[in-house]
Amino acid sequence: MKKLIILFLLTALLPIGIVAKGEMTLSKAVLLDKIKGGWAGKTIGCTYGGPTEFHYMGTMIPDSVNIKWPKGFIKWYYENAPTLYDDLYMDLTFLDVFHRDGLEAPVDSFAHAFAYAGYTLWHANQAARYNILNGINPPKSGFWKNNPHADDIDYQIESDYAGLMSPGMPQTASRFSDKIGHIMNYGNGWYGGIFVGAMYTVAFFSNDVNFVVSEALKTIPQKSLFYHCISDIIRWHHENPTNWKETWKKCQQKYSNEIGCPDGVKAPFDIDALINSAYIAIGLLYGEGDFTKTLEIATRCGQDSDCNPSTAGGILGAILGYSHIPSYWLDNLREVEDLNFAYTDIALNKAYRYTYELALKVIVRDGGHESGDNVVIHTQQPRPVRFEQSFAGLHPIDVREGKSLHEMEPIHFTGRGIVVSGSVQSADNDYVANIEVTIDGRPVKTVKAPTNYHYRTQELYWNYDLKQGPHTLSLHLTNAERTANVNVGKIIIYGNSKQK
Repeated sequence: MKKLIILFLLTALLPIGIVAKGEMTLSKAVLLDKIKGGWAGKTIGCTYGGPTEFHYMGTMIPDSVNIKWPKGFIKWYYENAPTLYDDLYMDLTFLDVFHRDGLEAPVDSFAHAFAYAGYTLWHANQAARYNILNGINPPKSGFWKNNPHADDIDYQIESDYAGLMSPGMPQTASRFSDKIGHIMNYGNGWYGGIFVGAMYTVAFFSNDVNFVVSEALKTIPQKSLFYHCISDIIRWHHENPTNWKETWKKCQQKYSNEIGCPDGVKAPFDIDALINSAYIAIGLLYGEGDFTKTLEIATRCGQDSDCNPSTAGGILGAILGYSHIPSYWLDNLREVEDLNFAYTDIALNKAYRYTYELALKVIVRDGGHESGDNVVIHTQQPRPVRFEQSFAGLHPIDVREGKSLHEMEPIHFTGRGIVVSGSVQSADNDYVANIEVTIDGRPVKTVKAPTNYHYRTQELYWNYDLKQGPHTLSLHLTNAERTANVNVGKIIIYGNSKQK
């Protein structure tokens, strides 16, 4: 048994790091190289998958589709489609707050920074922005009863900072994510970020992707659906280590039924953190430490096919280090390393430096120390975070399509919950629709729905706490304006049990 343990350590641990007695010694040069590799791999992966993002929903990207990597590709996106990099500028928003306000910066600093930022947001992030701007602050802003997108991918794609700042310290990364991840997510949405952050922390001392994925999963409660999903991916890979497509099919069959995000309920679209984290794990496990193969598989899994190779590429970049990412990929990156990401004053070279400086502070704060050209890290065992579950006991039983509010009749339904999506259009971009909501003849809320896309609410109303039974919901615009129109979109009815 001792020989097996020694053999495992020799194959799983990087030769440039020494791990013993709860400590890891790493040269500062390697620490920086791995941090750079993480940010570089994330940017490369995001760009590579950009052209196929949500073009393949509920299906793999077939081998016949050539995913290209032309010269100047990253710079083209910087100049022509910079919102592709929401994965990056959200991450960098949090990094900037740490740099400015210190490691103990309060959650309000992070919430304010992204809620008032100039960039466009979607899904859980936008729901959290709307909540914060309307007085619902963290962690309530991410709680599922206040945020129908709580299980979405948002924090998963912006949690890289937590792991890159916490080398060898998964519990520390989880503490950062507890504070910041609950701004916009809860349950599976939060677990996605916890899992990603933990993989980065392990990447600093292991070059074995199987170990990185399995070790990081220990941060997730075993009774959660998220844990069961990633455990299945690991098991299916072990049973069939050469055919990622078979594992993808099993995952699709078992885990692709969206419950929360209104856009994905009873639709091919799936932005839930659960299945997209599974695609990251598939990319890493079947990529076998090869950068090109990892990006290719994570992208071809489909759905959010820029975010998933971005995360997989970042984690593998941290495992390999910047200096070991093939030049085929780095040549495009080097053109932009001094160019600021949109909506920020941070370029990659600054992100490398900020993260390195913060990592040194975290190492010292959490029991390690600097020793000449090395750092000695007080390593941590992964521990499961607390159990959370969004939408417990709720199942979508009916989906309807709405129309213009002035044409809408009262909505009659039988169930225990309802979500009504919608949007407001007006010639006056400052117009805010006031929509009075009544349920069973009783006024329950007046919803403020801005025309301005930046400040919008994505859902006009939702309620997951109704008593199971028949209900009537009515929406009435109390401040009608000649050029304004309220469009009611998807209407989802929830019940206690699954129904076809």
